[in-house]
Amino acid sequence: MSGPSELLPDGGDMAERLVLRELSHELGDELASVIKLVSVAASRCDSPEARASLASVRDRLRGHAQVHRSLQMMEYTTTIDLAAYLHHLCRSISRSRLERDGIALSLLLDPVRMSSERCRLLGMIVFELLADSARHVPHGGAGAIHLEMWPTDTSIACCVTDNGSSDEGAHLERGSAVVEALAASVRGTVDIRRGLDGTRVVVNIPRGADEMPVAGE
Repeated sequence: MSGPSELLPDGGDMAERLVLRELSHELGDELASVIKLVSVAASRCDSPEARASLASVRDRLRGHAQVHRSLQMMEYTTTIDLAAYLHHLCRSISRSRLERDGIALSLLLDPVRMSSERCRLLGMIVFELLADSARHVPHGGAGAIHLEMWPTDTSIACCVTDNGSSDEGAHLERGSAVVEALAASVRGTVDIRRGLDGTRVVVNIPRGADEMPVAGE
């Protein structure tokens, strides 16, 4: 990841951004404090079973903290590899949520250079799509989610497929609304197809002039 290049653009929502960033830092600090407390409790516990349970809670909290760090509002914009960013985010999501339910997550991501702010927005979309899939795929080792991302001539395409049921629950409607709102903020499109054998969601966002595939990969 390259160093900071410029501050986020000044605008009418700058004060709101500063408040949200500060709240995000405070939440991160609180998570760190809780993780430390659980770690200390685990180290002082005499029961192997209780110690293992506390260690499991600690690891899940660490996963949530890593997801939070990946999605928090950034102070500066810079250019990073979207694929590497999503790999890190998805690994954290798996550790904090998917692994405990026996849900397998596979990735196929083409390297693309993109601004850190747009990477964060795509990360929020991916987080919401994976959360939706995790709610309705089979648990206990039978659930499977696949994330694929690739550049086209005019856009960045992000596709999530799973082997869950096509139940049209309220959580699916909420997730779709969030994804559509995030995509619309950058003039993107969302295509959702649900069937008996699973769900497929494709999000396309317009590709910026400086967003290019990483050469040689």
